[in-house]
Amino acid sequence: MSAAIDAEALAALHKRCFSTPRPWSAAEFADLNEDPTTHLILQPDGFLAGRVIADEAEILTLAVDPDRRRQGIARTLLHKFHEKAASLNARAVFLEVAADNLAAVQLYTACGYQKTGNRPRYFRDREGNFTDAFIFRRVLSQI
Repeated sequence: MSAAIDAEALAALHKRCFSTPRPWSAAEFADLNEDPTTHLILQPDGFLAGRVIADEAEILTLAVDPDRRRQGIARTLLHKFHEKAASLNARAVFLEVAADNLAAVQLYTACGYQKTGNRPRYFRDREGNFTDAFIFRRVLSQI
């Protein structure tokens, strides 16, 4: 991420959105801000943090205020990240999503992602319980 960010605000929104995986801290968002391969896409009431290295992109997290879901914010964030990743010569985007997050699985599938694998006991929630993850991949056309 290149610009100054409000790490506290990102962490607060992330906490409202997630229990599995556990929410990220302000310090973790501040650390991401120091990584030149990480890109933050902001929308009112949501954000996406992703990384682009060589010809691959990875979505690290996507958060939308629970009161504003199902209004196209996540789709807009994905589209903007796809454009950014393609502009940096990424050919595909990868992500892991909690297997029990059905709304996210439906979103990614509707946005052209295909399930390519599983990661058993990948995510840990606030109480220390583990959840499997699905690995998704989407090929990027040159935008």
